[in-house]
Amino acid sequence: MLGRLTTSLAPRLSPRLGACRAFSAGTDLFNPTEEHVQLRDMLRSFVEAEVEPQATEYNRAEKFNMPLFKKLGDLGLLGITVPEEYGGSGMDAVAAVIAHEELSSSDPAFCLSYLAHSMLFVNNLAQNGNEAQLQKYLPDVCSGACIGGMGMSEPGVGTDVLSMKTTAAKSADGSHYVLNGAKMWITNGAVSDTELGDRFLIYARTEGETGSPSGVSLFLVEKGFEGFKLGQKIMDKCGMRASMTAELVFEDVVVPAENLVGGEGGAVMCMMRNLEIERLVLAAMSLGIARRSLLVMSEYAQERVAFGHPLAHFGQMQRHISESYAEYMAGRSYVYNVAANLKLDSAGNRVDSDGVKLFCGDMGKRVADRAMQVLGGNGYVGEYNVERLWRDAKLLEIGGGTNESHHKNITRDLGKNPEQLRRL
Repeated sequence: MLGRLTTSLAPRLSPRLGACRAFSAGTDLFNPTEEHVQLRDMLRSFVEAEVEPQATEYNRAEKFNMPLFKKLGDLGLLGITVPEEYGGSGMDAVAAVIAHEELSSSDPAFCLSYLAHSMLFVNNLAQNGNEAQLQKYLPDVCSGACIGGMGMSEPGVGTDVLSMKTTAAKSADGSHYVLNGAKMWITNGAVSDTELGDRFLIYARTEGETGSPSGVSLFLVEKGFEGFKLGQKIMDKCGMRASMTAELVFEDVVVPAENLVGGEGGAVMCMMRNLEIERLVLAAMSLGIARRSLLVMSEYAQERVAFGHPLAHFGQMQRHISESYAEYMAGRSYVYNVAANLKLDSAGNRVDSDGVKLFCGDMGKRVADRAMQVLGGNGYVGEYNVERLWRDAKLLEIGGGTNESHHKNITRDLGKNPEQLRRL
């Protein structure tokens, strides 16, 4: 199962990223099995050797590092939750969380592209597609030969996703659908200034009234389909600059009927199932940002001297460091507990998949902000990386569901099921 994941271990990490430690398999919430231990060790080595050296350069250039991304395929990471018979590594939600925490501790933007590919396309298809679709599409996206993404938001539709305007009209003979509309804010929508990503799962309305869940269907759309075009590539983002964001445009795009994923009008369940793992790994990205920020501020506070003492001598700095550690560990425990109990083929876990993202999204930004404060002027420039982490962290309060949508979802679901609170 983990053969490819452990074939190439880079040297141990430098103190700035944190040294690998000997994990105790079977007794650790964060590394419950030996395979999880090996996965984390491999990722920490890969992050130091491959991800960290390129992070600042690609973020400043607003470029996607395609060669590095394809190396994730060589390591078995692009299909981390996909069964081995389709080219994946057959691992679980905990493994997905480990991958996102470790990658985002160095380069959250690169990790965001990984998330859009491995979770929003690959895992989504693996859980919802039929056998023919899995055999046709999964091997190439698991290897990295093709780059995938998912289209749900639209230029005028964000959180209110069921108000989507993109339509898919079925042909008279039933052989195909004709897609018209646009999708916005699509990670991996572009891989360069002019080139689309390769494979997409696109949500579109096939029947029913706008706002009704019964009218939403899911389609596999490929680069090269006539009428499928790259709209605007979104530039000058606050953060996540090395992850490409774009608009996708559909003008009478003919999509074969066999590219319908699940039943017609049944895509909301696919959407809800995949949103749960998406929000869980977005929370894991916040963990990576917080852990790196905490490490930087703690080391800096020990090294930097002011008024004859290290900064760590002063109560104001102690508060920043200690509260950041406690909040990070609280969030980390919550995330890994939810991951341990999440079945990838299930739905109905929204309270806690929203809960971990709501808590950790805010926590990661707050810890990065404290790191900037501890470093002062040095935190405000790029050398120590925390200003980049701080900018990247903000997206995690917006993307994959805004904080406000999580407030609504959690309150609504607890109101429908008060027994959930009584059982705590």
